[in-house]
Amino acid sequence: MERRKFIQNSVLAGAGTFTLGTQAAQGKNFNLRKTSFHLNYAPHEGMFQNMGGKTFLDQIRFMHDQGFRAIEDNNLMKRPVAQQEKIGKLLDQLGMTMGVFVLDKGGNGANTFAAGKKEYTEIFLDGCRKAVETAKRVNAKWTTVVPGNYDRNLPLAQQTANVIDTLRRGVEILEPQGLVMVLEALSDTPNLYLRYSDQTYMVCRAVNSPSCKILYDYYHMQRNEGDLIHHVDRCWDEIAYIQLGDNPGRNEPGTGEVYYKNIFKHLYEKGYKGVVGMEHGNSLPGKKGEQAVIDAYRNADDFLS
Repeated sequence: MERRKFIQNSVLAGAGTFTLGTQAAQGKNFNLRKTSFHLNYAPHEGMFQNMGGKTFLDQIRFMHDQGFRAIEDNNLMKRPVAQQEKIGKLLDQLGMTMGVFVLDKGGNGANTFAAGKKEYTEIFLDGCRKAVETAKRVNAKWTTVVPGNYDRNLPLAQQTANVIDTLRRGVEILEPQGLVMVLEALSDTPNLYLRYSDQTYMVCRAVNSPSCKILYDYYHMQRNEGDLIHHVDRCWDEIAYIQLGDNPGRNEPGTGEVYYKNIFKHLYEKGYKGVVGMEHGNSLPGKKGEQAVIDAYRNADDFLS
């Protein structure tokens, strides 16, 4: 699955210079609002590349100037170590949180945990070990895991047992290091094994580890099951991370059918203190589209004050 296909203007990992000294994102020509939000929203690379600058570090500075106090970086494990370290250093200087990065397990589809194959498990475990080292460089606490596709040759109950067994092997590596794998149910294709919040809840309860929790993505769950607030309540004690995007279109809040003012109010009133990942694209191109994203979050978040 191409997790970031929806991001039209993302800068390719490793492209361009990655220096701490650049001045492109100091925001002298922009109406900066430095107050933070009620919830900890996390943009990603490319979301503000026109207003913030071409390098990810410049964009992070711009995000901070706009009041964002976290970022996400799905491609973090694919970056050179030196780039990871620069990101970690800058986040520490700005007092920002590193949100999720995707654990590289050899592909989200073909290398499925449901098959119970030793070679797939070993690829995943190697990814866990590498994820631990990556997390240390940026002080990350969460890494996204998707179990992969169904194995149509096996009964569903046996596939579920295989998924649970594989994840239990993973937490043996992650839990001592304080790194949490967050399982994400997706809507990209019906071939994916993990698609519903109650199913993810059941798997997490069976793994029974503080290092195996739910990543609840409102965009995917709106497409797969709807009834978002009630499903979040039912799974709340296993949810460790939130992501969002409006539907249809997978863009910023206010561009689709989900009433995010109520979603954010629900999270705020439940006392959610974690990261809210902005895993979506911009509905409009250029600086106009980037300002529209900022305005959308201010508009929805100000509803909480």
